[in-house]
Amino acid sequence: FYTRGFPALLKGAPDMNSLVAVGTSAAYLYSLVALFAPGLLPEGSRAVYFEAAAVIVVLILLGRWMEARAKGRTGAAIQKLLGLQARTARVLVDGEPQDVAIERIRTGDILVVRPGERIAVDGEVTEGSAHVDESMITGEPVPVAKSAGDPVTGGTVNGTGSFQFRATRVGADTTLAQIIRMVEQAQGARLPIQGMVDRITLWFVPAVMAAAAATVLVWLVVGPSPALSHALVAGVSVLIIACPCAMGLATPTSIMVGTGRAAEMGVLFRKGDALQQLARAGVVAVDKTGTVTEGRPELTDMVLAEGFERAEVLALVAAVEAQSEHPIADAIIRAARAENVARHEVESFDSITGHGVRAQVAGRDVLVGADRLMTREGLEIGALADAERRLAEKGRTALFAAIDGRLAAVIAVADPVKPSSAAAIAALHELGLKVAMITGDKRETAEAIARETGIDRVIAGVLPDGKVAALDDLRGGGHQVAFVGDGINDAPALAHADVGIAIGTGTDVAIESADVVLMSGDLRGVVNAYRVSTRTMRNIKQNLFWAFGYNVALIPVAAGVLYPALGLLLSPVLAAGAMALSSVFVLSNALRLRRVSPAMDETGAPRPAGRLAPAPAE
Repeated sequence: FYTRGFPALLKGAPDMNSLVAVGTSAAYLYSLVALFAPGLLPEGSRAVYFEAAAVIVVLILLGRWMEARAKGRTGAAIQKLLGLQARTARVLVDGEPQDVAIERIRTGDILVVRPGERIAVDGEVTEGSAHVDESMITGEPVPVAKSAGDPVTGGTVNGTGSFQFRATRVGADTTLAQIIRMVEQAQGARLPIQGMVDRITLWFVPAVMAAAAATVLVWLVVGPSPALSHALVAGVSVLIIACPCAMGLATPTSIMVGTGRAAEMGVLFRKGDALQQLARAGVVAVDKTGTVTEGRPELTDMVLAEGFERAEVLALVAAVEAQSEHPIADAIIRAARAENVARHEVESFDSITGHGVRAQVAGRDVLVGADRLMTREGLEIGALADAERRLAEKGRTALFAAIDGRLAAVIAVADPVKPSSAAAIAALHELGLKVAMITGDKRETAEAIARETGIDRVIAGVLPDGKVAALDDLRGGGHQVAFVGDGINDAPALAHADVGIAIGTGTDVAIESADVVLMSGDLRGVVNAYRVSTRTMRNIKQNLFWAFGYNVALIPVAAGVLYPALGLLLSPVLAAGAMALSSVFVLSNALRLRRVSPAMDETGAPRPAGRLAPAPAE
């Protein structure tokens, strides 16, 4: 207190340590005078306060010890994540498994995992099969089947079965390491509301010192005998009872606990201020493919133009789509493999953002994309327009293919809606949020999915930059807008939204553009993110209300405002105890956020009625 408090006072920037140092020093010096030179003090004002000065320091240190213990619990989420890291792994060396420290594993190493063992690093299964518990990363309790070609994540636990996998990401590049970094960054973030607290605390300590000086002066002028003793007790009590530390703890502790609890639910706040922004959101806008739907469409229809054969068109289109990351491309490629059509090499490839792709395949010019791509290239789609409209009305996504400047076919794929999407959207409605879908797909297809899931508004047929304009349109009602997406084409919208939320199963570009990442890969994570956000902000406001209310109420009591009516003058020792308890209260209230439960159960169904409303922290 003294080594920090007095230098801060001399620099003109007094802090809480300065209040304690001045208060206890005043009590101690007064006691020295009363003990060794009592004649200097008026009769009746010669009491000593050595024990008060000592007990004040003890009580405040006790409060700080309790505070440190509580702070340790706020970092429990980080400790839990660190506990998921394996220390060793079984690596194949010359065909024989050997235990190797995790720091020595390199990309490309083949690792062996047996039943019940923790997976050490990220990789791809090369041999064997198993069911892996990924709940500690995604929040999903159901083990996921893994076989050759499937990805595995470090920190997850193998259930039944043994397998081998090739390490693809090690050290600081693993998913678990990235999650830990994201949580640490979010926990250290400053919310906009903290700016207000900082401005208040800037003048708070000088104001308290001025109030203490005024208290001493008033007691000396109008106080009863012994006025000097009363003035000292009241002045020291004012200095001790004021607690700017409670105000300083109000926001960061809630952020630490809230973001940590969110991580346990599979929700990663990459930016701490997203907590405050998401709590203000009135509209949640979602992309369609891979967000509302599974993102694994199946080829359902191919309507051919005259003069073209299915095998020929499918082979050429599949060769083009093999260069694309879009989920629709996967559907076409899988269909081509299933039908065992000829494989062609792509000689050149060009992606036309928001329209489609153009490529040279086996000496032929191939276009695959939306009707606007065909129109742009001067091709008439009238012959297949009716077929495309009928397919869209069934909720299917239709693409056109043109070969050597001639319209060849309309190809339709159906992307099933995720089982949890409708329940998640219903839960968002229950929370008072509107849900809009922004998609580059046809309006008929988008509206069919909106009817199935209960989405309020559809904005269809938009390009990636059109999604940005659509977000501005949704803001027109004065709402903050959160956008949920997973693809490269969603990156501009994710960056432009008030809060960008990326599906964790999406592309790296989308995740890097987002403020929040959902490890679970579906919309249930949005509901849980919103619940944590609203509960955290409410918790912060409770803490600030307590911190400010405590000082507003007790500083006058410490100054002796109740003495004329009740004869009550607060002891400096009691003031020290009250000050310590105020900080402990703030920390304890923040720790209640650890008990916030997911807004939806594991099946995707909402929790029982009344559990979704953004009420005070449980």
